[in-house]
Amino acid sequence: MDYVMRSVRAEEWPLARKLRLDALQDPAAPVAFLDSYEAAVERPDAFWQDRTAAAAEGGDVRQFVAESPEGEWVGTVTVLIERPEDDVRFGEPAEVNQGHLVGVFVRPEVRGAGVADALFRVAVDWCWSLSAPRLERVRLYAHEDNPRAAAFYRRFGFVPSGQRMLVPGPGERREWELEYVIERG
Repeated sequence: MDYVMRSVRAEEWPLARKLRLDALQDPAAPVAFLDSYEAAVERPDAFWQDRTAAAAEGGDVRQFVAESPEGEWVGTVTVLIERPEDDVRFGEPAEVNQGHLVGVFVRPEVRGAGVADALFRVAVDWCWSLSAPRLERVRLYAHEDNPRAAAFYRRFGFVPSGQRMLVPGPGERREWELEYVIERG
């Protein structure tokens, strides 16, 4: 595999925006993301600039991308650092210092080529490398109707925690996000 896994840089916000918009047009987007293409495409450049800068080197957010030899971004995963004293972004409050993987996307044409595995290795290894705060676990959520994602997470080593949360949004249909975790070994 000739893909490079690396952190985004602040000035790469147009590429980050494009990859996110492409992800939101994927057929799995309705059960993979708590966002819509229609909402995202309307956000101003300043939103994407701030978001990418926050996910670049430093801080409590880190976005990793898979870059092809031609320079195309073919996948991404973002890590949010969560502490018990932090405001809850999504799911249950953190009981320990933990990483939370979000925004997972790999372009269809490279699925099955090891890109998702490599992105997850980089993200989880980064979580374990932190000393302040030292993370005790990494978690993520998968929609109950996204068995492909759940199968990948299990294969990678995540296990169901038994926690679940109601998917936010309008409507009477009750949909659930299921939490998966890897504990520090």
